[in-house]
Amino acid sequence: MQRISSILTRTSSLSRLLTQTIKRSSNTQSLKNANLQKQQEPAIPGHFIKWGSLGFIRTSRFATGFTPLEPKPLDSIMDIERAKTKSPEDLASIWDDYHLGRGHIGASMKAKLYQLLLLRAADCKYFVIPLWRGSGYTTMFAQVQMPHMIFTGLEDYKSRGTQASPYLTVKYYTDFSESKDLVLIRGDIVFTSKLTDEEAEWLVETAQSFYLNDARYKLVEQFNKQTRDFEFKDVLRSLNMPLM
Repeated sequence: MQRISSILTRTSSLSRLLTQTIKRSSNTQSLKNANLQKQQEPAIPGHFIKWGSLGFIRTSRFATGFTPLEPKPLDSIMDIERAKTKSPEDLASIWDDYHLGRGHIGASMKAKLYQLLLLRAADCKYFVIPLWRGSGYTTMFAQVQMPHMIFTGLEDYKSRGTQASPYLTVKYYTDFSESKDLVLIRGDIVFTSKLTDEEAEWLVETAQSFYLNDARYKLVEQFNKQTRDFEFKDVLRSLNMPLM
């Protein structure tokens, strides 16, 4: 998979668009700083018995020392043979619970929705998403190259350029797409100082909604194919966020 330093290099029109979007969100920095100082209470994980039933492996690293774009096979996280004996509902529940409060997020989706996401992401690989914090928002840049999603901050991109690091990486596992109509989703927060588990979960859900919802996907198409016509305020309106 391409490094984030190369995939963030875009055409001049897209670069101008990113700069304009950064400017729209930069006036919220002073409002969000206070919120970043608040420490989040760790979420309570699910039952160890449930995790043990799938033989989850607990040696994975995250945050410090994490290699964000290194592929992590599903069998390095769980015992796939045990997972085959579970119903789709039980497997999804155990997967979600296991990732609570650990610097990771876990989710799942139907295989049909994944196929739609796969199709649309191949055509439109980039988007911008406002992340609401307190009385303002910070804007995230999303790069979707299935089976991965990568999120980094536009402010970080503005200050670091092509050296900007990802805040969050997401991997989609299709091992059970045919047998259980289930795709497992794992998000790794690279910098826990920049994103909480709740914010990371919201980012993934929101990014998916822009690719899977027909009305919202029109904005993604516009951002990728008709950049001069793209208006960031339309994204704010679609998320019921106030115009700043």
